[in-house]
Amino acid sequence: MLAYIIRRVINAVITLLVVTLVTFGIFFGVPKITGSDPALLYIGKTADAASIEGIRTKMGLADPILVQYGKFLKGLVVGRDYTNGADVTHCPAPCLGYSFKTDQEVTPLLLSDLPVTLSLAIGAAILWLILGISTGVISALRRGTFVDRAVMTGALAGVSLPIYFTGLLSSAIFVYWLGWLPQGQYVPFTENPAEWFVQMLLPWITLAFLFAATYARLTRANMLETLGEDYIRTARAKGLKERTVIGKHGLRSGLTPIVTVFGLDLGALLGGAVLTETVFNLRGLGYQALTAIRGNDLPIILGVTLIAAFFIVFANLVVDLVYGVIDPRVRLS
Repeated sequence: MLAYIIRRVINAVITLLVVTLVTFGIFFGVPKITGSDPALLYIGKTADAASIEGIRTKMGLADPILVQYGKFLKGLVVGRDYTNGADVTHCPAPCLGYSFKTDQEVTPLLLSDLPVTLSLAIGAAILWLILGISTGVISALRRGTFVDRAVMTGALAGVSLPIYFTGLLSSAIFVYWLGWLPQGQYVPFTENPAEWFVQMLLPWITLAFLFAATYARLTRANMLETLGEDYIRTARAKGLKERTVIGKHGLRSGLTPIVTVFGLDLGALLGGAVLTETVFNLRGLGYQALTAIRGNDLPIILGVTLIAAFFIVFANLVVDLVYGVIDPRVRLS
């Protein structure tokens, strides 16, 4: 098992290095190939020639792309100095870049937005796992009944309706019409846990409705397949309680694909739920990325992209390790 974990960690590190190389190449190499000037993306097209040249020197944009990439990796580990003569800007590790448009380091800026995205993603993930798996199991056990059809109809609606529609509709109903929930405004958990919960409840429900629908359909399909296996019939023939047969033998065997999808979904959301954060005015990574795209702020866009890639790779690493717990055969591979 230890060797399995070490292999997965090494693979994750290599994947992250490849992702940073490809992402860095897209942001800095492609503009050179197409004849564009990356300095314009840093400071804006309306800047004068002297300012553009100063940014080009300070960022080392005239260096070969591999030299620039080496400096970028060094900045992640030990920090980096952006130098133009006597003008020196220090970016401490881990340095994801410096936004000269907003005159801010990218890493602290994104870390300040990260709690919002973490609150949204983790809270919604817990909710959609509980709702999706439980309704999927109930639907499989009540196959062909009214309950099964109702659950699958709701799941189809959840998959079909876009998040910006359900988000605006839920806000109109629960905030402005019924007045049950306050208008969205993020409150840090450390300041007021109760208010944090109330403010995040509607975004959680809206986001969970979308994902729970997928998990309900997936759980139902896996359970129907698993419940027809020989070992399930053997377990029932041995006189085991139905709860044990379903929970210990049936559901556990059907969790592997669900864990895979969950790792991908949660990793992607931790990189920023752009639509949900925009609809509910939550200033997280997704909202920050959208603002940076509108303002053509290249360092922030690059930083959000790398953070999202890190979360996806990390989530997949955790999924690989969880496989060893769910399926003992993985520990022997």
